[in-house]
Amino acid sequence: MAQSSIVSAGNGRDYDSEFHYEAWTPRFNPWIITLTVTLATFMEALDSSIANVALPHIAGTLGASYDEATWVLTSYLVSNAIVLPISGWLANRVGRKNFYMSCVALFTVCSFLCGLATSLPMLIVFRVMQGAAGGGLQPSERAILADTFPPEKRSVAFSLYGMAVVLAPAIGPTVGGWITDNYTWRWIFFLNIPVGILSLLLTNRVVQDPPYLKRMRAKVGSIDGIGLGLLALTIGALQIMLDKGQEDDWFSSRFIITCACLFGCGLIAFLYREFTVEHPILDLSLYRKRNFAMSQVVMLITGAALYSTTVMIPQFLQEMMGYTATEAGLALSAGGLVLMLLFPVVGYIGQKVDPRLMITIGFSLLTLGIWRIGGLYLGISFWDAASWRVVMVLGMPFLFVPISLMSYVGVPQEKNNEVSGMTALARNIGGSLGISFISTMLVRRAQTHQHILSVHAYSGSGIYRALQKGISSTLQTQGYSIVEANTRAAAQVYNMMLQQARTLAYIDTVHVLVLLAACLIPVGYLMKKPRFRPKQMEPID
Repeated sequence: MAQSSIVSAGNGRDYDSEFHYEAWTPRFNPWIITLTVTLATFMEALDSSIANVALPHIAGTLGASYDEATWVLTSYLVSNAIVLPISGWLANRVGRKNFYMSCVALFTVCSFLCGLATSLPMLIVFRVMQGAAGGGLQPSERAILADTFPPEKRSVAFSLYGMAVVLAPAIGPTVGGWITDNYTWRWIFFLNIPVGILSLLLTNRVVQDPPYLKRMRAKVGSIDGIGLGLLALTIGALQIMLDKGQEDDWFSSRFIITCACLFGCGLIAFLYREFTVEHPILDLSLYRKRNFAMSQVVMLITGAALYSTTVMIPQFLQEMMGYTATEAGLALSAGGLVLMLLFPVVGYIGQKVDPRLMITIGFSLLTLGIWRIGGLYLGISFWDAASWRVVMVLGMPFLFVPISLMSYVGVPQEKNNEVSGMTALARNIGGSLGISFISTMLVRRAQTHQHILSVHAYSGSGIYRALQKGISSTLQTQGYSIVEANTRAAAQVYNMMLQQARTLAYIDTVHVLVLLAACLIPVGYLMKKPRFRPKQMEPID
């Protein structure tokens, strides 16, 4: 008589807030498995931001404009986002270990090809393939960790995962800037090759699929080609719209309007298809579970806060303070060091503290950190800027760890792969929304403040005349004629006005982010508190 671990709700009880899982012990130490899969995930997360600072060099080398070179980033994000939600179905179809190793192998090969690219179209094609491969890495790691550790011990494992996906984008610009300044942008991609090879060797040795997943492979239905096409169209249109919206002045551009229409129509058609087809690409019924649905919202906002500030701080330092890309990246790196120390501590605390309380603490710290950025001005020091990031990231571990934990609450174990993919998608979409939001806010608010300040910058204003006269006098002592000194003085006053308008725009943007983060402080208590329930054993013939 064979025995199998079976989960049953039983007796009409509501286990929506409980963990349902089939206990399983892998061959190797769980921490060896964790370090193995985190290696490739860190590589992929790093690659999502490391190329940002190298775009001018890439454009110059390949004979393209800067705007054309931005497709190196956009193409990666679009293909990455398309694969994220279907990574669960693919892992169930071919086996999670096989899928994960295929992604690592393809990512490594495409990194090599990106480094060898001799034209921009060639580089973009390889980046599309690289992004598609990278889209399967983070969800697979989360699902592997969820199955490797019992629910009551997952928080520590997820802390290491969270450290990788938060730390890598933060240090990416620094690493990319240093490599580009000292070597060539091609080494940004070649850097992935040894990491990918090592990851493949370790994964093949230590990672294995749990028994339930092997049984799942026989139950997975045929692929829904129409649903997959609609999903690709919807997410692709959304990502391109968010990435290019501000650059093309949003809905004054026919291209952006077309993307918006494709997104709206594609989303409606995709939802209809998924609710009516026998074997959907995504199990949308998961959103009926309160904890899963709320964890997606929290991850969306967390991704927006993380990626928007990762872009905003170095942008302010480079644009307004004259920092180099490497110096601006170093200002973010201090926060990365704090994360390395804090994530393991929060992972340990997560085993003993209510996850809902941790989410509340996380958003409180995040609100405080973003609020401190609102004190920016043109005379800040490097350490002032570094302290912004340090305080802000204090809340990140308190968000990533419990969200990773809560997203699996009440979800059948065989849905772990899908949960991981959909959660990673929420974070990435949140990041795109956050970056798009700050880009638009900075431009629009700078225009508003410029209009307000220009009212006082006219020849009849006493303050304006005094300032221009003072600058003109200084220039005359440097050998300029009266006419030339007055002209240069007027130009300097105008530039000062533009700087002040831009600085005020940054402050306005920070205030909006603070308000948004503050409103989310109590959101954790909209979820159900998880309870751990031991497996039930029932004999079957």
